[in-house]
Amino acid sequence: MLMATRFRQCLLLLAFLSFFLLSFSSSSSCPVYQKQSLLEFKSILLNATNTNTSSSAETSTSGLLESWNSGSDCCKWDRVICSTRRPFMVVQLQLDSLVSQYASEQPVVVSSSVLAPIFRITSLMLLDISSNSLQGEIPAQGLANLTRLVHLDMMQNNFSGTIPVQIYHLRYLSYLDLSGNLFSGFLSPEVGNLRGLTTLKLDSNSLSGNIPDEIGNLTMLREFTLGSNGFSGGIPLSLFNLTQIQVLDLKDNQFSQQIPTEIGRLSNLSTLALSKNKFTGGITSLLQNLTKLESLILEDNLLEGEIPSWLFNIHTLNILLLGGNALTWNNNNSRIVPKFMLSQLSLQSCGLKGEVPQWISSQKSLVYLDLSKNELNGTFPLWLAEIDLGTIILSENNLTGSLPPRLFQSLSLSILDLSRNNFSGELPKNIGDARAIMVLMLAGNNFFGPIPSSISNIYRLLLLDLSKNRFSGNTFPAFGPLLGYVDLSSNEFSGEIPVTFSEETRILALGNNKFSGDLPQNLTNLSKLEHLDIHDNRIGGAFPNSITEISTLQILILRNTSLQGPIPTTISKLNDLRILDLSSNQLTGSIPNELGKLTGMIDTPTKIASIPDVFTFSIQYTELIINWKRSVQALSSNPSIDIYSLLDLSKNQLSGEIPASLGDLKGLKLLNVSFNSLSGEIPYSFGNLENLESLDMSHNDLSGAIPQSFEKLQQLTTLDVSNNYLKGPIPSGGQMDRMNDPKDFANNSGLCGLQIRFPCPVETSSSPTAQQNEITESRFSWEGAWAGFPVGFCITVFIIFVCGWFPSRAFAPTRGSSLQRKPTPSRTRSI
Repeated sequence: MLMATRFRQCLLLLAFLSFFLLSFSSSSSCPVYQKQSLLEFKSILLNATNTNTSSSAETSTSGLLESWNSGSDCCKWDRVICSTRRPFMVVQLQLDSLVSQYASEQPVVVSSSVLAPIFRITSLMLLDISSNSLQGEIPAQGLANLTRLVHLDMMQNNFSGTIPVQIYHLRYLSYLDLSGNLFSGFLSPEVGNLRGLTTLKLDSNSLSGNIPDEIGNLTMLREFTLGSNGFSGGIPLSLFNLTQIQVLDLKDNQFSQQIPTEIGRLSNLSTLALSKNKFTGGITSLLQNLTKLESLILEDNLLEGEIPSWLFNIHTLNILLLGGNALTWNNNNSRIVPKFMLSQLSLQSCGLKGEVPQWISSQKSLVYLDLSKNELNGTFPLWLAEIDLGTIILSENNLTGSLPPRLFQSLSLSILDLSRNNFSGELPKNIGDARAIMVLMLAGNNFFGPIPSSISNIYRLLLLDLSKNRFSGNTFPAFGPLLGYVDLSSNEFSGEIPVTFSEETRILALGNNKFSGDLPQNLTNLSKLEHLDIHDNRIGGAFPNSITEISTLQILILRNTSLQGPIPTTISKLNDLRILDLSSNQLTGSIPNELGKLTGMIDTPTKIASIPDVFTFSIQYTELIINWKRSVQALSSNPSIDIYSLLDLSKNQLSGEIPASLGDLKGLKLLNVSFNSLSGEIPYSFGNLENLESLDMSHNDLSGAIPQSFEKLQQLTTLDVSNNYLKGPIPSGGQMDRMNDPKDFANNSGLCGLQIRFPCPVETSSSPTAQQNEITESRFSWEGAWAGFPVGFCITVFIIFVCGWFPSRAFAPTRGSSLQRKPTPSRTRSI
């Protein structure tokens, strides 16, 4: 009996515990509607990423959300955080970097509509959807539901349109990051509603206009970044009421006027970044009040005056970047003892003279130094080599002597730019010991001798520029596997074209050396090559078909290399080719029709998007030497090379007619086929070359007239058709009226026109009026003949009768007369 009672009690207790646990479990899981919303978001996201079947994006995304399934509590899912008290609601979603960009032939793009299910979770306090390539406008109405939101991170997507005003109504918002998107328009004055905001990041968008005065309402703001937009005007004075602000980043905009003296009120400021704007005036002395200032970044403005010595007394300074202004350096500053310890220093273009300032040797923590574009002289200081910097930029000075081997014992050195100085001697043989180097630029000096073989040890080398020196040798080391930019032009290298370059090579410049032999077939191994320049060498043989297999080529310069034979028709495979210079060779045959299929010359060229950012370090100095508008000129790559499409086939032995297909190359800015043996007429289709600025067809055997379609060439500034067999009127209208240099039309068969002050003869027979008159006169003559024939016949018979030419009895002869015969049929027909 007792046992039975206890058993029943245990059953009741067990039932109670089960009920309690079930109730607790039920109440501890996230709400069903929130779970369903998250699963819907996952489903939409996977479907969107799966549209790119060539990538692994869908698999990667699925793996990141593997814990999201209908059989488990969403509060236990990865990237989901729920509240710690009942009712348990989703309060944080950390959904950053869900869309993988790896192994994709094309970037994966997901519509912003994927956020609709997320915006139904109104309990959210933190939402991070950064770095997901979301595209389109933010669903504004859905965003308005998140009234409890405190932290919103949408950086590094492709959101477009204006910033939704609903964001400015999220009254609890403390952190807002919209940087790295495509937002446009103005910053709304309603931003002043977010009075609890501590962080506002809007950099790297397309915003413009002025900063609204209402920004001064954000008295809690500690970080404010607007870099890389299009903002203009001055800094509003209301901003200097934000005394809590620690980071103010306005770099890379269009701000102007002077830096307000009120900036000295921002006593908590640690970072002031105003570079790449149009600020004027001097460096205000009130910056001395910023006792917590760590980073002062004022590069590339219009600032002027002396660099103040009191800057060296701000002991908190860690970064000082003043280069690219009109500031001047007082040589007395060279003897100062700074109180700061810098990690970064830029005094580019600050008028430094004499040797590299000795006070820099006290900066033992320095990792970045830029003293370029000054008037420094002397040798490379040994103490500078011993600091073990990461970046040394001393380009465009007057430094001399050889480089100390100690420089290349550094394990930190990653960027070394000593271009355009007067350094000389051979490179130290231990150059390969500096294995961390990624960028090595020694162009425009007097270095000589071979490239040290130890350079092969620099496995991280991405960019190598040794151009415009006196390097020599006919053997080359095997360069590192990552080397993508190589410029060895304008030296004294000899032997065959080297092929010891990385498969990652994108830019290869070997022009103006003493290379000989044929172009190597295995250049095709450089499957990512975009720019190949081998001009002015002793290369012979036929134009190799193998080059046309490098489908990535955009620029091909083979000028003055003694190439022979025809231009291969397979050149049409180079779809991205936009600059082709084959001038001053011995090419024969006709111009292939296939040149008109080069799509890179059909569309208006845009900048090279695929060049890595690190290459821009050197590309700004890259020069493309071409025959441009009657003279040999250098187009610098900033920005000319990126926007020009050129075709130069001049000074060869080409013959036959000019293909009409060249008129399809609407992106061309220059077309030069001069000094050949081309014949036939100028294609009428050339009038379609809407972007053409320079056209040279001189010194050929062209005949016929200049097509009237040339009047459509609105960009044309240079035209040379001299020394041909052209005739007829020079077209008029548009830019053709400005082609008035007689030398450009000289030595032709019979050109005429106002441009050369030789009027065309009046040819009445060819005029419409004369032709009409001839037709009218001809018609009148025949009509008169038909009308006058019977009248004239009757008059003639009457005159003959009156004059007695007919006998009185001509038609009734007397008897016995010999005229009694009847007229013969022939006579009757005659009458």
